[in-house]
Amino acid sequence: MKKNRIYADTSVIGGVFDDEFSSASKRFFDEALMGKHIILISVITERELRRAPLQVVQFANNLPRNLVESIDVSKEMVDLTDAYMSSKIVSEKYYDDAAHVAVATVTRADAIISWNFRHMVKLEKIQAFNAVNLNLGYPTITILTPREVISYEKEI
Repeated sequence: MKKNRIYADTSVIGGVFDDEFSSASKRFFDEALMGKHIILISVITERELRRAPLQVVQFANNLPRNLVESIDVSKEMVDLTDAYMSSKIVSEKYYDDAAHVAVATVTRADAIISWNFRHMVKLEKIQAFNAVNLNLGYPTITILTPREVISYEKEI
């Protein structure tokens, strides 16, 4: 079975400790432990985690390294992020949200998962990111919540 390469932004890791999002977030990480997903985490996520509550940081640090693909940011990713910013998909304040999308796009992730409904998991934003991607010769990127990625076949 092919493992999905899923880029998880910081909100998914924090979601493990959020009443509204914990069930689906935990299930996603459980499925990764079962070998269904490879979790892509970038240095952007790692930087954002430095400002997170201790329990979130500890959870991220305790993810088995064989489940995580760590990604450094390249010039190509910065250039794609800048293209998103030039298209005004998000404001400068949310540069990192655009950078998450760029990293996932350039690394050819199967999808991004996020609980960020304002800047990422929103149809108009997804369409705008993908318009830039197609214009620059990149593939489209799928942006979903963990609920849309996890399996409901049977309880874990």
